[in-house]
Amino acid sequence: MKKIVVTVNPGICGFSCQVIATRASKRAAAVEVTGSECAMINDLAANLTEITIKDLFKPHTKNLIFNCTEQAHCHLCCPVPIAIIKASEVALELALPKDVLIQFTRTGD
Repeated sequence: MKKIVVTVNPGICGFSCQVIATRASKRAAAVEVTGSECAMINDLAANLTEITIKDLFKPHTKNLIFNCTEQAHCHLCCPVPIAIIKASEVALELALPKDVLIQFTRTGD
């Protein structure tokens, strides 16, 4: 089975991690989050070990990933949950692997 590995550098908190997604079945991906020193991300990882295709298409308020993120008390703009979604999509062959970037540019200084 091919592993999809996404490295997440979340910014100012400095708690980098890796999201590893592997196709577990035709309709589900096994997910592992490793290397984070963030207690909230570690709680999220403990409660979110498999993502189904159905989970990927539920709205935010009913979405397993976002519900687990809220229960783990993750910061609202933490990029790790999105990395979990993106890695799962690639593992399930619903998307192609492509880097995502949020970049700040200072203006007016």
